[in-house]
Amino acid sequence: MKTVLITGAAGDVGTHLRRELAGRYELRLSDRRPLKAQKGEKFLRADISKVADAMKITKGVDAIVHLGGYSVEGPWKAILGANIVGCYNVFEAARRNGVKRILFATSNHAVGFYPRNQVIDHRVYIKPDGRYGVSKVFGEALGSLYADKYAMEVFCMRIGNVNPEPIDKRRLAIWSSPRDLAQLVSIGIDHPGIRFEIVYGVSGNARSWYDNSNAMRLGYRPKDDAEAYAKGVLAREKPGDPRAEMYQGGLFVHVEDVPNPAELGKRGKRK
Repeated sequence: MKTVLITGAAGDVGTHLRRELAGRYELRLSDRRPLKAQKGEKFLRADISKVADAMKITKGVDAIVHLGGYSVEGPWKAILGANIVGCYNVFEAARRNGVKRILFATSNHAVGFYPRNQVIDHRVYIKPDGRYGVSKVFGEALGSLYADKYAMEVFCMRIGNVNPEPIDKRRLAIWSSPRDLAQLVSIGIDHPGIRFEIVYGVSGNARSWYDNSNAMRLGYRPKDDAEAYAKGVLAREKPGDPRAEMYQGGLFVHVEDVPNPAELGKRGKRK
């Protein structure tokens, strides 16, 4: 059984993956916050902005699912430490420790300035919608470097919103059920011959803005579709900000921080 490290394991996405991947892998969990390990799990508290911590948690694992970081738009200092320095430390520690396979949790916000009336695939030019999106573009570029220069195997997942069900109109396009994301993660861990890939972490949504054929090529077959929730979601929907409604990134295209947690979601939730 492979040993898989999940960074940022105390967050919402990490919590969903722990449940969905239980029994498939030996899970090593890390986060700055404490959490209680379950059977088949081992927890190491770590701050990935510190090289020594990154070295410690990546030693002796078969693959890394890198979720750790600042997960919404915010101050540059916070994003720099967690998403730029921390991301580099994880990749470099993996290289030094001989870990070949890294799954990087990038985001729809790496391409958030594409209009909602355009379907995009993994080959489009990057269009980040904020500092957070820029940090995810950095991680994708870093993954490309480590794949080409050091022959590492890098699987970048542009995650939409992971929740048991979509909560608004925008998420009808970008939603991923936990089990669909877990399927994608398992492909990223186990699929042979990966060098560098970008896929979208979304379910098979009828309203999707993404051509996810690259994930399909690797065997991804989503089981869920946000359309099953559309009637209830649309009945609750209220008029949104006109600027946000134009772009796939939503409010991230103009906010400087998280002004309203109820609107943008708690820290740790991917949008």
